[in-house]
This record gives sequence, C-alpha cells and structure tokens, in this order.
Amino acid sequence: MNEFDEKLENMHMGRLVHMLSHQMKRNANSVASAIQNDELTIMQKHVLKFVLLESLHRDLYQKDIEEEFQIRKSTVTGILQLIEKHGYICRESVEKDARLKKIVPTPKAEELRPSLLEHIAFTENHLTKGISEKDVMICKKALCQMYHNLSEMNNQTGKEADRKDE
Repeated sequence: MNEFDEKLENMHMGRLVHMLSHQMKRNANSVASAIQNDELTIMQKHVLKFVLLESLHRDLYQKDIEEEFQIRKSTVTGILQLIEKHGYICRESVEKDARLKKIVPTPKAEELRPSLLEHIAFTENHLTKGISEKDVMICKKALCQMYHNLSEMNNQTGKEADRKDE
C-alpha cells in the first residue's frame, strides 16, 4: 500500500466530504462572480444561478428556493424582490392557483446562462479528471446513499427530540 492509499484509509469519510465541500464552495463563489455586475450580492447571484439552471427543466417557485437554500420565506422574498428590481427575473401568476407566482428569468438573465453552463462544464471536467465514467457513477451512487443515510438519521434525531418535548 502506498502512502496516499494509507492516508485515505485512515481519513474519516466526513472529513473528506467536508474538504471537497469547501473546495466546491470556493468554486461556487467563482461561478457566482462569473455573473459580472456589482448590482447583486453573492447570495443573490447564487439564487439567480439556481433560477437560471433549474428553470431549464421545470417551473420554479419561491418554495423551491426556500428548500434549496434552507432559508426563510421572508429572506427569499427580499432576495427575489432585489433580483427582480435589477431586471433579472419576473414573477408570473399561475393559472391554476392565483397565489402561486412562477419565477421566470428575463432576457437580461438569459444572457448569463451560456457562461454559467460553460463554467459548470469546465468544473465538472476538472472534478472528474482521471476518473473513469464507471467510477464517477459509483461515486455518485455512494454520495447519494450517504446523503440519504444522514437525512434518515437527522429525521430520526428530530423525531426523538420531539418525543422528549412531549
């Protein structure tokens, strides 16, 4: 066993995930800074990036942003109002429910999408460089299972805490 394998064998999984997460956050900030303007804060840029990417696949609502970023409704409302004020999104009423407002990127925001997608592809290529497609898929499955395991554990911990409060 070489030195690298020995180091990996002795490293806790949580530490490795934390280190990778830290690097990904650094990269995410550089993606957000790819949105070239001084009008928006880093958080507003992250939300705009989420809107630009997710709206490619589905209709997007405020609740989706609350869940994705784990932030309160009032915080998301403020962020969306400012992004809208700067002309990057608009909120459209939904036919089936007048209370719902679909978040739609404006043409001004759409201009940013190609550079975001390019940056993401560039990052994905670097992230998986030297790793076979099969190993990347194994890694994805393992990470998803870890996420599921921790979510399950957190749900159980929450239920136990609720029982103690009763």
